[in-house]
Amino acid sequence: MARILVATVPMTGHVRPMAALVRALADRGHALAWLAGPKFAPLVEASGAAFIVLEARLDWDDADVEAAFPVLRGRRGLARVRAQLDALFIAPAPLQCRALEAASATFRPDAVLADQAFMGAALLHEKAGLPWAGLGVSALGMPSVDTAPFGSALPPGRGARNRLLNALILRGLFAGTNAAWRRARAAAGLAPGRQMYFESFSPQLYLQPTVPGFEYPRCDLPPQVHFIGPLVLREPPRPQALPDWWADVEAARRDGRPVVLVTQGTLATDPRELIVPALRALAQEDLLVVATASPEGVAAALGGALPANARLAPFIAYPALLPLLSAVVSNGGYGGVQQALAQGLPLVVAGGSEEKPEIAARVAWSGAGLDLRSGRPAPSRLREAVRRVLREPAFTARARALAAEMAACDAPALGAALVERLAATGAPVLRAEAAAGGAALAAPLADMPRRSSS
Repeated sequence: MARILVATVPMTGHVRPMAALVRALADRGHALAWLAGPKFAPLVEASGAAFIVLEARLDWDDADVEAAFPVLRGRRGLARVRAQLDALFIAPAPLQCRALEAASATFRPDAVLADQAFMGAALLHEKAGLPWAGLGVSALGMPSVDTAPFGSALPPGRGARNRLLNALILRGLFAGTNAAWRRARAAAGLAPGRQMYFESFSPQLYLQPTVPGFEYPRCDLPPQVHFIGPLVLREPPRPQALPDWWADVEAARRDGRPVVLVTQGTLATDPRELIVPALRALAQEDLLVVATASPEGVAAALGGALPANARLAPFIAYPALLPLLSAVVSNGGYGGVQQALAQGLPLVVAGGSEEKPEIAARVAWSGAGLDLRSGRPAPSRLREAVRRVLREPAFTARARALAAEMAACDAPALGAALVERLAATGAPVLRAEAAAGGAALAAPLADMPRRSSS
């Protein structure tokens, strides 16, 4: 049995995929303690981990990030990405490191498992040498000679373009972010160094919760990066979860009428950005529109009654809904996009904030949908995009090909096996070795060589 210290920033899109991985580790007999925001305590405890509350200075409400970080207000595009990286992920890193040190002193972990934004884990690994596994929760942002820099939302390509853009953007436009990371390192008692923020991934194990078909190919992909497939938290069905209009969805499916989901995920939730334009765009289309939002709030934003073909609820159980859909309109939240693709559903993505333009660009590159290249699309553009993904079979064919690739992955089991190997050996877990030792990965931890505790 290994002892694994888990840490996540207080964001739903970071906590829920981690919960799927933690539950798999707990089922394999490992002891886990998890630093998380107070509102996530029930989810943490249900996963099988002991809950350690993040102190107030490290906690915020992801339903209203701008209230916690006023510097984000009014910022869009790259300016918002830079401000978000600095305020949410880099500035808290020294304090996160101290919280991990305090938890380690009592829990005595064999390894730390943290989401990619909990940068205190990087500082602790460098200071104390504690094995560190990172979990991606968004598009892969590692610099590469084969890709444009993260934040540009440009498709991949080789040659001088990437070298120029990587220098211009990662070392130029993100110079302030890199300087903030050097200050965080110094505040944690480390040499500032010359490493860019975007190079601060675990050198031992990094889990990317998607499949290679969704990510840009890289000839220089670090060997400790493993694609494990989407991490989806499976929860017991809720008897009250289905809204009272559910029969309309089943009837539309039965009659061959398309059912389209419109969702803005858990972070950028202002319905005026996507849900309202989508309802207006699709009001006269021969399809049923399902949206995850407050009906009263959306009606107020619309300035009148909901369209006759629209059905809204604040929460809809995805396991019940996704199999009945024909397509998804999304603002590009990573987890929601992965779940839609796992069901073989083509996407229309309007991503304008955070890293969502990068996710939208990958949807378009993969051929599984369209990127509207705006977080607030005009209704006419949105309507034509939905018509295209419903009418042109190539989009559904590519989505289904990705679904088949994802179906071949048991992400929680694979991720848990890789993490426990790191905990057992303390050595980097490399793709070539993992591929050669597939049977060993499935073996219980007790059968693996243990790293020295000296």
